[in-house]
Amino acid sequence: MLINLSDVLSDQHKTVEETVPLTMEHIRLKSGDYPVVESEPVHIRVEHIREKELLICADARLSVMIPCDRCLEDVRHEFTLNFTKHVDVGLSDAELTEELDESNFIDGYQLDADSLVFHEVLSEWPEKVLCREDCKGLCSVCGRNLNTGSCDCEDTGPDPRMSVVRDLFQNFKEV
Repeated sequence: MLINLSDVLSDQHKTVEETVPLTMEHIRLKSGDYPVVESEPVHIRVEHIREKELLICADARLSVMIPCDRCLEDVRHEFTLNFTKHVDVGLSDAELTEELDESNFIDGYQLDADSLVFHEVLSEWPEKVLCREDCKGLCSVCGRNLNTGSCDCEDTGPDPRMSVVRDLFQNFKEV
């Protein structure tokens, strides 16, 4: 959803405050596509600071289905976003200073709410997602989800290449 910033960037510098629907249906990353299963409208407030500098405050909430890192079952992950961006639309990304944020979600006089939320979700993306703390994962032989039951595969035991590391831990348990 696009928000017109011409009032904020005009000579009168009116503050723009809008609540717009989030139209993202999925989050597309290099690791895959993750469906957005629930979202609330995004509340955005844009204020003029000086020249072409803007202060953008936004609140959003959305839920995304992400597979568990161990068993690959879908896990609902909720993002509650409340953030502020300080941008200068007159500068390119190469000219940015430390106190300014990137403005790649603004094109001319239009702010793309979906792109703004996407970049914030990307920065808060979890490193590890588990369906539960004690997730047993998948069988390395047959691929069965070990949370739903055991399989009849033969236990091959620990990898012999790890014996040196195992010996270190046994010898230095107090460390």
